[in-house]
Amino acid sequence: MPAAVYVLGLSVFALGTSEFMLSGLLQPIARDMDVSIPRAGLLVSAFAIGMVVGAPVLAAATLRLPRRTTLVALLAVFGLGQVAGALSPSYEVLFASRVVSALACAGFWAVGAAVAVSLVPADARARAMAVMVGGLSIANIVGVPAGALLGQHAGWRAAFWAVAGMSVLGLAGVLALVPGTARAGGAGGADAPRLRAELAIYRDRQVWLALIATALNAAAVFSLFSYLAPLLTETAGLKESWVPTVLALFGVGALIGTAVGGRIADAHLFGTMYGGIAASAAVMALLALTAHLAVAAVALALLLGVAAFVTAPALNARMFNVANAAPTLAGATTTSAFNIGNTVGPWLGGLVISAGWGYPAVAGLGAVLAVLALGTTAVASRLHHGKSRVVAGGAGAAAESGTAGLVRRG
Repeated sequence: MPAAVYVLGLSVFALGTSEFMLSGLLQPIARDMDVSIPRAGLLVSAFAIGMVVGAPVLAAATLRLPRRTTLVALLAVFGLGQVAGALSPSYEVLFASRVVSALACAGFWAVGAAVAVSLVPADARARAMAVMVGGLSIANIVGVPAGALLGQHAGWRAAFWAVAGMSVLGLAGVLALVPGTARAGGAGGADAPRLRAELAIYRDRQVWLALIATALNAAAVFSLFSYLAPLLTETAGLKESWVPTVLALFGVGALIGTAVGGRIADAHLFGTMYGGIAASAAVMALLALTAHLAVAAVALALLLGVAAFVTAPALNARMFNVANAAPTLAGATTTSAFNIGNTVGPWLGGLVISAGWGYPAVAGLGAVLAVLALGTTAVASRLHHGKSRVVAGGAGAAAESGTAGLVRRG
């Protein structure tokens, strides 16, 4: 695997820490900003909204820019967004800073994934994306628990300052090791026609099925993960000091799941998706029944990390396979699908909590959403024998352009 791919994975570590660290900071933020836990949870959705909008928009807007220059600029904006979050005087300003940071994060994923996939052969796409998703897994093992610790001992703002510092390190790594490649969309005036041609992927039902499955899977996991900390303290009865440890266990599970998924997804795509999504549903259903038991809650948090992330390389590779004719928009729209789920999941979870059903009911909600994702995957599998007209018609053109598709974690 080229060194540049690992550098991109390390940069994703900073992005992922910012994206997921609020799961361990909801309680101190809610106290400091004088808002409810469900309203603080909307900060997770704020980041996801920025990702939904930013991925396709920035993928198209940066077609004419050199890739490394784009990555550097986006990391700089992301870092400034973290500074703005650390200095936020109100909930509204913090909310806006999350959206801005997410826009930059989405753009980095779109361009960074294009670079990563372009540096490896077609049969190594899932493995290349496993490296980038691995950055998220390590963020969950190290960054998210560290953010929770900082929030408990130095205030939640210190976690934002730490991520700003990590983004500076990522920027330096990109400058040093990512090759100074040409424009993401190719040279000259071919950019606009190619973008118009890539929009044809949205006529393909397999593309929509892939996006729906990704969104439902993300909604299932993050409807629970966003409220994992209060579930552990208020339902399982753990002390707040235990939260970083359990979040780290979730991250360990995520790293294991990513490694396993990256190894098997290229050869067993649908099998990996079936297994991972079904396991997520089972883990969350069991957690809904046993959340009051501290040992069960801790063990199932680890298992949920494994199940949730084993599907990530497969979901990425699936989207790239069905939309191979769209090297610019394939991964960007997958990013949007993932974050539609990441927006809807915490929102639905907040509704469940506000209705007074309790945190275990959020785990039950996640299980239901995962079953829906499994059903969508089954429909896609049944239709898989028919080749998409968009894929068949555009694969050659994509190969001739020399531009690899964008892939995002699912």
